[in-house]
Amino acid sequence: MPPIYAELIRNLTQAEEVNINVWNAEMEAWVRELLLKNKTPLERVRFHHFPAYEPWCRDHGPIFLVRERDGTRERAIVDWGYNAWGNKYPPYDLDDAIPQHVAKLRGLPLFSPGIVMEGGSLEVNGRGTVLTTEACLLNPNRNPDLSKEQIEHYLKNYLGVTNVIWLGEGIVGDDTDGHIDDLTRFVNPTTVVTVVEEDPQDENYRILQDNLKRLAGLRDEAGRPLRVVELPMPGVVEHNGQRLPASYANFMLRTGW
Repeated sequence: MPPIYAELIRNLTQAEEVNINVWNAEMEAWVRELLLKNKTPLERVRFHHFPAYEPWCRDHGPIFLVRERDGTRERAIVDWGYNAWGNKYPPYDLDDAIPQHVAKLRGLPLFSPGIVMEGGSLEVNGRGTVLTTEACLLNPNRNPDLSKEQIEHYLKNYLGVTNVIWLGEGIVGDDTDGHIDDLTRFVNPTTVVTVVEEDPQDENYRILQDNLKRLAGLRDEAGRPLRVVELPMPGVVEHNGQRLPASYANFMLRTGW
């Protein structure tokens, strides 16, 4: 895995600065050496000694809020709780603390809703709409005492959205219990790409057809129908006989919305 991360980081530095959490100076030196071997420009990389067990910072890291106010761009951080996708992979206390470290580092206001929510379970268009799934957010291994309406209330209060769109299940093999980032993504404020499986015999066929039908009747925060673009699935991908949650929807998009 480290060489794959190194290649990802090298490509990312061509477009933006990359921030990396490491355990300590020893780990930082090891990563620097790996990146140099991969011809990565280290002036585009920033290291932070924030120890964490899980490298997937999208899920346990900070969610940034941004707004323009009186000609000034303001930012804040939402610190959702993190329990390693339903307490599947303890310990996770260090991961859960990452948003607090980042807020202190950046000198940003921090809001802590007090409920479990991973970054990969949320997809926003930056205009007031959030996409998510029932399979994940309504799973009793996250917030068993909260209803669907109560979860919507948290999303609206802490993300500043007015429109919550719910899809159904996630793809087969997804140990996150159905993250939206494997399914449906905004590529501009009014357009989503959503994965579809063309083989009726595939386990994902029914799941993804259901999500596609839901999207057909949904609208954005201004009441406009969403433009839906279908994205094919890669087919069955396995490792040691176990099906993996392979999807072309789990991408990073650099955009100037």
